[in-house]
Amino acid sequence: MAVKIWWLSISILSILNIGAWFYSAILFAKRKPAMNPDIYLGRRIILWLSGIYVFGCAFRSFLPRIDLERICLVDSWLSTMLVGRTVATIAELSFILQCVILLREAGRGVNNQFSLRISIALIIIIVIAEGFSWYAVISTHYLGGVIEESLWAIAGALLIMSFIALRPNVSGRHRYFLNAMIVFCTGYLLFMVTVDVPMYWARWQEDIALGAQYLTFSQGILDSAQSYVVSYDWNVWAEEIPWMSLYFTVAVWVSIYLTHAPDFKLATKPNL
Repeated sequence: MAVKIWWLSISILSILNIGAWFYSAILFAKRKPAMNPDIYLGRRIILWLSGIYVFGCAFRSFLPRIDLERICLVDSWLSTMLVGRTVATIAELSFILQCVILLREAGRGVNNQFSLRISIALIIIIVIAEGFSWYAVISTHYLGGVIEESLWAIAGALLIMSFIALRPNVSGRHRYFLNAMIVFCTGYLLFMVTVDVPMYWARWQEDIALGAQYLTFSQGILDSAQSYVVSYDWNVWAEEIPWMSLYFTVAVWVSIYLTHAPDFKLATKPNL
C-alpha cells in the first residue's frame, strides 16, 4: 500500500510538472521581445531540453523501475529496462546540456574561462557516465552504477566550482541565481556521496560476497528488453524511493527554472 501511495504521489506531481513546463513556455514566449536575440536562441534550446527532461521524468514516474534487479510496478513492455534506460539517457543528457548552455552563456558574459572549460568537461563526464549506466543495466554489474553515480557527483562538484568562480563578477539577480544553484548543487553532491554512491557500492560488495555472475552483452540486451518482475514490496523499493522522489521533483523544478535564469549578457560587476 505504501509503495502505491508513493507511486500515485509522484505521478500526480509529474502531471503538475508538465503543466508547469507549459506555463514556463508561455512566460518565455512573452519575454521574447525584450530578450537579446543571441540569448533568446540559447534559452529556447534550454526550454526544449527542459521539456524533454520533464516528460522523460514523467514517463519514469508513471512507470517506475529498478534496472539491475529488473523490477517495476506496471506489467507492460514500456516497463522493460531497455525502454526505461533509453528514456533516462535522453532525459539526463538533455539536463546536462541545459547546464552547459547556461554555463557557457555566463562564462562568456563575464569573460570567465574557467566556466567555459568546465562546460566542455561536463559533456565528456556525463557521456562517459551514461556509458557506464548502460554497462550496469546490460550486465547487471553494480560497479557500473558506482562509476556512473560517482561521475555525476564529480559533475555536481564542478558545477559548484564554476558557480563560485562566476559569483565575484556579478551582482543583484545574477548573484542570487548563482547562490541558489550553489545551494542546490551542494545538496545534490552531499546526497550523492552519502546516500546514492554508497548504496551502489554496498550492492556491489554484496554481489562480490555472493559470487554473482554477470550477463554478457548479448544476454544483457535480450534480458533488459524482456525480463521484469512486478513488485509492490516496500522492502524492495525502500532504497529507491528517496532518490527517485528527489529526481522526479526537485531536479525537474530546477530544469524548468533554468530557462528563466537572469540574462548573463547583461550581468554587471558588483560595486566595489
